Amino acid sequence: MLRGLDIRDMLIIDRLELAFQPGLNVLTGETGAGKSILLDALGFVLGWRGRAELVRQGAEQGEVTAWFDLPAGHAAHAVLEQAGIAAEDELILRRINTRDGRKTAWVNDRRVSGEVLRNLSETLVELHGQHDDRGLLNPRGHRQMLDSYADLGAVLDTTRDSWRALSAALRKLEATEAKIAEARAEEDFLRHAVAELDALAPEAGEEATLDTQRRLMQAAEKIRTDIAKAAEALGLQGAEGLVGDASRWLQGVAGDAEGRLDAPLEALERVMIGLDEAQRQVSDCLDALSFNTSELEEVEERLFAIRGLARKHGVLPDDLSDFADELRGRLAVLDDGARDLATQKAAVKAAKAAYDDAAQTLRKRRETAAAQLDAAMAKELAPLKMERAVFATLISEADQPGPEGIDTVAFTVATNPGAPAGPLNKIASGGELSRFLLALKVCLTQEAGGLTMIFDEIDRGVGGATADAVGRRLAELAADGQVLVVTHSPQVAALGGHHWRVEKQQTADMTRSTVVPLDADARVDEIARMLSGDKVTEAAKDAARALINT
Repeated sequence: MLRGLDIRDMLIIDRLELAFQPGLNVLTGETGAGKSILLDALGFVLGWRGRAELVRQGAEQGEVTAWFDLPAGHAAHAVLEQAGIAAEDELILRRINTRDGRKTAWVNDRRVSGEVLRNLSETLVELHGQHDDRGLLNPRGHRQMLDSYADLGAVLDTTRDSWRALSAALRKLEATEAKIAEARAEEDFLRHAVAELDALAPEAGEEATLDTQRRLMQAAEKIRTDIAKAAEALGLQGAEGLVGDASRWLQGVAGDAEGRLDAPLEALERVMIGLDEAQRQVSDCLDALSFNTSELEEVEERLFAIRGLARKHGVLPDDLSDFADELRGRLAVLDDGARDLATQKAAVKAAKAAYDDAAQTLRKRRETAAAQLDAAMAKELAPLKMERAVFATLISEADQPGPEGIDTVAFTVATNPGAPAGPLNKIASGGELSRFLLALKVCLTQEAGGLTMIFDEIDRGVGGATADAVGRRLAELAADGQVLVVTHSPQVAALGGHHWRVEKQQTADMTRSTVVPLDADARVDEIARMLSGDKVTEAAKDAARALINT
């Protein structure tokens, strides 16, 4: 709800502060007094596109501040959260326009863009009038309005859930089909590669082992010759024989040596033990180096085969086993694809059936609600002197189904029986359009959602009983909210809960516009002026009191 508007140095307003109230707020005044300037200023702080030159002549900058009550659950909270602005009970918008055209905006003292202001404005204010291109005249919002009017939240939730389930099933099917198509395109390669890898069956670490074996075999002949010579030198014909002979010769004479040969004999015994160990290990080495030529060929053939496959597939030799598993997995997609596709196609079919059922249920509810809304509009239009006009809610097939069903909704009118129907803003004249919008808004009051509604000269072209009916509908609309109406109709003004008069004051070198709140007596005078013109008579005042007290 709009609680206040502070305007400084905008157009012909030097300083003006207004405090608005709940209910029906009425602004009246002579033509040209500046009523439209108030709307221009409000539109400016809300980020709407409007006049290019707004700064008052002689001022360096103009500034507008608006503040709103923001109860819990208000739609503006979501916009503030998305913009990273902390929400409070009061929302303050401020915007400055400098002489050179630069514009700067703040929300609760946080610098913001014009886009943030416009997004907030959609949750705060609705402007209705012949130049209105927002709110009720925007066909993109008609379906949402109808759904809200019919209280279709639960049916919409079911449709959205069905749409999400269908979308998920389609994505899963498309992914499987893509994998199968990819696998089918390389099926020959996969089968050949898997067969080749399975035939070789490489193991992790095998390439390094084979390489070591190959290098050892290649060097074995030379190594074995030297090792055999060493074995012979250690044997009976070499060191072992000589040490044995020395030991026997010393033992034969040890008895006559008075113990002097005991230590040498013990040393020779230790040597014999070491020679025996050395001979055994050398013999083991010779056995290990014993191979035939075919063994080297086999090792080299497998080693080269493993390295060749690794190069072919661009992987490390140790990764060939894992690569084979990956290829087998891709083949499994192809081999198991028919079964998976059948299952997923069945899931898509079931999900589509559920969505179609939900969408059809939603359509029927919308058709019922559309008929109810059209009937309600017919009742509203009659007292507004538009009983011959026809309002129709048109439901048609959407170009594409979506989470909110298969329908598009458009509010259409025909101003006379037999005349072609069309969009509100294309068919109705200025006065007719305002009354259409008022009737529609009265029917959709439950959809207002905390908006401040502004009607700009909604009584254009009507008077008498029709103007009275317009005023009563505005008062009904404002009963549980806030409506601001700019009017020239005394019948409408008389039904206001709060009344301001817009005045233009002229001096030799300055023209200023100001707004004066009216008390009970001043209100009688203003409505009397609206009834009689420049000369306010007692009869006009009596008529004004009668209108106010009716």
